[in-house]
Amino acid sequence: MNILFSAPSFSPPNQVCRLARLLIAVSLLGILAACAVGPDFKQPDAPKVSSLTEKPIPPKLATTPDVPGGSEQTLVESKDIPAKWWELFKSPELDILIRKALEQNPNLGAADAALRAAQENVSAQIGGQYFPQIGGNASLTRQQLPYAVYGLPRGDPIYDLYNTTVNISYVPDFFGRARRTVENARAQAEISQYQLEGAYLNLTSNLVTSAVREAQLRAQYQATKEILEAQTYFANIIKQQLEIGSVSKVDLTSQLALVASSQAELLVYEKNVAFARNQLAALTGEYPGSAVIKGFNLGDLHLPDQLPLSLPSSLVRQRPDILAAEAVMKSTNALVGVATANLLPQITLSGAEGSAALTTGALFGPTAALWSIAGGLFQPLFQGGQLLAQRRGAMANYEQAVFQYQAAVITAFQQVADALQALDADAKALTAATDTERYAKETLNLVQDQYRFGTASYLQVLYYQTQYQNAKIRSLQAQALRFSDTAALFTALGGGWWNREGPAYKAKTIASSDSANEVPLTNILVGPAEGGPTATSAGSPLTSAELPISNANLIVK
Repeated sequence: MNILFSAPSFSPPNQVCRLARLLIAVSLLGILAACAVGPDFKQPDAPKVSSLTEKPIPPKLATTPDVPGGSEQTLVESKDIPAKWWELFKSPELDILIRKALEQNPNLGAADAALRAAQENVSAQIGGQYFPQIGGNASLTRQQLPYAVYGLPRGDPIYDLYNTTVNISYVPDFFGRARRTVENARAQAEISQYQLEGAYLNLTSNLVTSAVREAQLRAQYQATKEILEAQTYFANIIKQQLEIGSVSKVDLTSQLALVASSQAELLVYEKNVAFARNQLAALTGEYPGSAVIKGFNLGDLHLPDQLPLSLPSSLVRQRPDILAAEAVMKSTNALVGVATANLLPQITLSGAEGSAALTTGALFGPTAALWSIAGGLFQPLFQGGQLLAQRRGAMANYEQAVFQYQAAVITAFQQVADALQALDADAKALTAATDTERYAKETLNLVQDQYRFGTASYLQVLYYQTQYQNAKIRSLQAQALRFSDTAALFTALGGGWWNREGPAYKAKTIASSDSANEVPLTNILVGPAEGGPTATSAGSPLTSAELPISNANLIVK
């Protein structure tokens, strides 16, 4: 339906009044459109779960005095999580590392940029869906038409035509299509927001666990090195006894095989420490060859005294992944409304006002004015089933989002239960591993003394040497697990991001091609130019020079 009106002339004030009345009418139509088809989103209820674990976890965990990771820990129900929970480990090196990563990690920066893009898309959708579209046009056309077209016997067939118009178009939101579209855009922004919080949580958690792993590997390296030195010393004793004929050569070769095995393990630990440090460098947004990262020690880390234990009903409002899954539900629910509105009539209103003349002097004169008002109605009648299929697909997408939300909630409760069980079991395991190490050490010392006096066989010595080495490594692993389990619980409960002041990432301005301080692209792709930082990590504690590889050669020549 199109309705056109035109008048040969009217005064400029009348043009302004007509344009104003048109804008007011269009706005009122938008306000009166108060119905939005499709289901309204309802926030899912929290799971009705009374306990986080199958069996109750004791509030006080087992302790192992005078051992890293063996201090007392208590689970406190309904205790809130601090935003900077990693500071509870009381490691200045760890705090510096995380602070640097929060400023430099590119994945976190990408998530922040995605959030800002989604927020701008919300503004764009609001402007495009809720408000009239107004634009101005101006044109100059030089053309030739035969004067017979106008029914004149003669005339100049070539002339100029000047035209200026202001156009207005608006689609009233009678059935809520625009509102559902904006609702979807806002839900997409929420998804990006919680994905940013998830990236923030994963980054801080990975840094803590990576630092703990680096400390564990460093301690295992040092312990293996000390064990290797003791094995080498004992091999020299066997060599001396072989020279006087009190032992067989089999005893010496067996001990040398044990020394060589420990040397191989030492190389593996050196490699793994390097891998851990490279990972820390990457998490902080730096290159492994130029990163300055201090080494971590288990003895320098403090085990938090109190651990939070959130209520099951609170967990679904704390986890970024659950909140992101809920926002996906909200988005797909809004798209069901959009698909439903596409089946209903769409009304379009448009108007134009301007002037046209053969000369610029007459362009704004009283005889050059023109205007038009038009209204259109479109009702889909037959589209080959496309619109109905799109609506069914939108409803299926919503059902998929519901199942994904349920899966995210179940996974979250599983991770919390796993973290609590690990805390309880590993606290007890640390006590057992510490006792095992102590008794294995005492037994080894006794058997070695007996071997020197000829009252014990070498097979006994070999057996207890292996037992002590394994016990020492397991004890260090048990110490590290106490710190990793604590970090896992903080992560599983959401990490306290809701208590943070300020954004998760401070956006940085990327230098343009005109910037004098622009970083060359080659530096970004292949690293610093020659003369920059060296290709070895600063502060790296383990080098090949420290490995006692030549000890076996010193024993037998």
